[in-house]
Amino acid sequence: MLRLRFGAMLLCLLPEAPAAHAAEGRETQLQQAFAIEARGTPAPVVIEGVRLLRYELHLTNFAARPLSLERLTIRARPSARPLANLEGESLARAALLVGGERGIDPRTIEPGRRVIVYIDLAMPESLPAQIDHLIQFEGTSAGEVIGGTLAVDPRPLPQLGPPLRGGPWAAIYDPGMERGHRRVPYAVAGQVTIPGRHAIDWMRVGDDGAALGKSDGLGAEVLAVADAVVAAARDGMAEPVGERPAVALADASGNYLALDLGGGRFAFYEHLMPGLRVKVGDRVRRGQVIGRLGSTGQASRPHLHFHVADAASTLGAEGLPYRLGGGTIVGRFPSIETFGQNAPWTVTKAAPTDFPGPNAVVLFP
Repeated sequence: MLRLRFGAMLLCLLPEAPAAHAAEGRETQLQQAFAIEARGTPAPVVIEGVRLLRYELHLTNFAARPLSLERLTIRARPSARPLANLEGESLARAALLVGGERGIDPRTIEPGRRVIVYIDLAMPESLPAQIDHLIQFEGTSAGEVIGGTLAVDPRPLPQLGPPLRGGPWAAIYDPGMERGHRRVPYAVAGQVTIPGRHAIDWMRVGDDGAALGKSDGLGAEVLAVADAVVAAARDGMAEPVGERPAVALADASGNYLALDLGGGRFAFYEHLMPGLRVKVGDRVRRGQVIGRLGSTGQASRPHLHFHVADAASTLGAEGLPYRLGGGTIVGRFPSIETFGQNAPWTVTKAAPTDFPGPNAVVLFP
């Protein structure tokens, strides 16, 4: 099995054990605590052989004093069998204090503040019907609260076709990156969403391990990943020349397309060059050229931002998992940092993939 670098964590299954309770010797009492809300997509996605359930817990402190997160136990329902635990530094790395300053421990939550815990849970072959969460904390005394019940969707994910041709293309993303796609929640439509939960930035790299090739991908043909209808689009933003100007939030996606895949799923293509090949209402076929790769909007270099979400809104939608067929993994970058330093990528044994791991290098037909 390939080793994946997820930045924040990869929660693995625990062996069979009795139901989790407060730690031995700790007294619990009724007290104000956290409101727990599970957010995200309940369908597991297979990333290079590892089946993950990727979601978030939103914890809001309703007590009149600070609460300190001590331990998070993820449990199968209805058995209450522990599946995984987060505590100590692993819990700190997985947590984000909304609006918090750097250097503040996100495990200590002041009254009225919210922390988001980002979870990548490795799932067993036999999926539980539901999961819930046992939160153990310290306030005026030790306490615990159970909540965040999430139903697991066992249905297979739809398989999409390649969004690009040839390559090699680097699948640049890191779920644990501080300002990466997954770690930037938006509240632009009356609720908090993470559209980039499963987003990938596709960037052209050189052959045989070279970080940069003869082309940076600018102008590469972008393909429809399925038979679909164009649900939303923006065209006309010019490719930047020279120093990049500041970009407003509404323009961060640059020129983009959203394809209605059916079943409440929309495929997004962002940072496209001006001159889209299709318009809203057009029907497209899988493999059809719909635009060209660009660097419009908030982009530091030419690339294709691709993700799937549950509405035709670039920021006001929840990111959904998907399968991406037709690609062959031929190598990877050790990290986003090494990619950014123009370091070479490591060539590996070719392997097909339904979804590439972070910073994998992929060839498409």
